[in-house]
Amino acid sequence: MTELRKGSFIRKVKDISMGGALALALLSGTALVSCSSNDDESEYSYEETSYGKGIRSHIKEVSPGEFKIISEENVPTDSSMAIVSYLDGHKDTLNPMAAKALIDQEIRSNPHMGYHSGLSSMLLYGGMGYLLGRNSSYSYMNNYRGRMNPEQSRSFYANPGAYASSRSAALGVETSRSVRTVTTRPAGGRKGFFGRSSGRSGG
Repeated sequence: MTELRKGSFIRKVKDISMGGALALALLSGTALVSCSSNDDESEYSYEETSYGKGIRSHIKEVSPGEFKIISEENVPTDSSMAIVSYLDGHKDTLNPMAAKALIDQEIRSNPHMGYHSGLSSMLLYGGMGYLLGRNSSYSYMNNYRGRMNPEQSRSFYANPGAYASSRSAALGVETSRSVRTVTTRPAGGRKGFFGRSSGRSGG
C-alpha cells in the first residue's frame, strides 16, 4: 500500500472544512423530493433521519505506515473527527469528509480492499466508517465493513479497551437516531405554494 501521508493527497484532504450544517446533512438520511406542476395538488410525505451524536476517533501510527485505533468516543455531530498521531510527533485532524476522501481514494485504487493496517483501513473499519455508513449515500462502505468478522474487526484496535470504546460510541450514535416525517401539501389552494407539517419520532 502506498503511504498516503507522504503524498500530496492527504495534505489536501486534511484541510477540507465542514460546518455544522454540512455535518448534520452528512449524518442524515433525508429523502430528497421535487415537485412538478402535475404534483401541485397532491399531498405527500417523506422521512428525514438524523443523528444527534457523532464520533471522535483517535488513531496512532505504531510503526511506519501501520496504524491502530487507540480509542473512540461520542461527541456532538458537528464535532466528529479522526485525530491521527504519527511517529514523527505531528498530528492530523480529519473531519468526516476528509476521512471519506481518503477511504474513497483507497477504494478506487484497490476495489477489492481487504484487511491491512494502513490509515484508510482504520478510517473505514473504525468509527469514521461506521459514522459515514449511516448516510444512505455512503452505504457502499457498509459492504466493505461487512466483510470483516469480529476477530478481524478487533485487530484494528490497540487493545480490548479501545475496541470496547468503539462499540460504546457506535451504540451512542445509534441511540441518538431521530426520524422526522415531513408532509407537504398545497397551501391555500394556490398552485406552486406549499405548506408543511411534520412529526418526529425516535429511532
